[in-house]
Amino acid sequence: MIEHIKYILSSQTNPYKNLALEEYLLKHVGEKECILFLWQNEKTVVIGKNQNPWKECRVKELEAAGGKLVRRLSGGGAVFHDIGNLNFTYLATKENYNVERQLEVIVKAVNQLGIPAVKSGRNDITVEGRKFSGNAFYSDGIHYYHHGTLLVDVDMNQMALYLNVSRDKLISKGVGSVKARVANLKEYYPALDINKMREELIRAYGEVYGLLPTQLEQADINSLEVTQMEEKFSSWDWIFGKKMEFNYLIGNRFSWGDIDIRLNVNSGIIKQCAVYSDALEIGLFEELSERLNGCQFSTAAMVKALEEIPDNHETAGMIGDIISVILEEGF
Repeated sequence: MIEHIKYILSSQTNPYKNLALEEYLLKHVGEKECILFLWQNEKTVVIGKNQNPWKECRVKELEAAGGKLVRRLSGGGAVFHDIGNLNFTYLATKENYNVERQLEVIVKAVNQLGIPAVKSGRNDITVEGRKFSGNAFYSDGIHYYHHGTLLVDVDMNQMALYLNVSRDKLISKGVGSVKARVANLKEYYPALDINKMREELIRAYGEVYGLLPTQLEQADINSLEVTQMEEKFSSWDWIFGKKMEFNYLIGNRFSWGDIDIRLNVNSGIIKQCAVYSDALEIGLFEELSERLNGCQFSTAAMVKALEEIPDNHETAGMIGDIISVILEEGF
């Protein structure tokens, strides 16, 4: 039985730190309490536990713009976060975890603003048929969390720029995102900002649970433990190295002939590379295949591997052309 409800407000917008704090709270939530964690990320794409990052996100464009890609613990689809988005996480032990009650807080908070929000389907909350909150769930067997987004004033152009890329050249068995009509709550309440949304959530939290919410301070958190978790969430292995197999095709035509590069990738590493071409030079393509086998599936790593191939009279310009295709693809 819940005897205490607490809330904590994140003090920064780094997704790796926020997901680390979220996991820390999960592991430390008490048996008689529920914690509401409110947080924001700046220019971030968050993918579900079992998603292929290259299929869900324009990784090169996001990173070039100073954005971050992160993989969360929970399942579900990819989402875009900026500072116009408010994220929430409910954390509780199994006996105190109640998704319906938790969703009731969200709906009540938005309704209190005069916005006709309703629960829709299994995990979404909508207004006039447009989604403004998606939800996902995770458990370690003892502790549970339910987290989601609240689109307050998100830059929809940025969302479209970085999310849901149609990768016809990528064939993956990973879970894909489902597109939906979305809306910012600010469209329905023009004076709404993040601070106001936080206040309404905390007020509704207390009303639904019938208890007074008390604030957890950063001083109550073991920063060393959070830092250790942050290292995991920010690591290449966690974001890109998940055991997931897919095939990727690269092709182009040049003055010297066609080239067709077929990659089999697993855990973010090229496991097999086959190169086909009608060009007269045979040795180059055999070496290209050897160089890419075992290489990390990233633009920088692949370009570096190809730059190490000696250029001679017969292959003059060809390596540069192939590198240009890989740079254009952008992984």
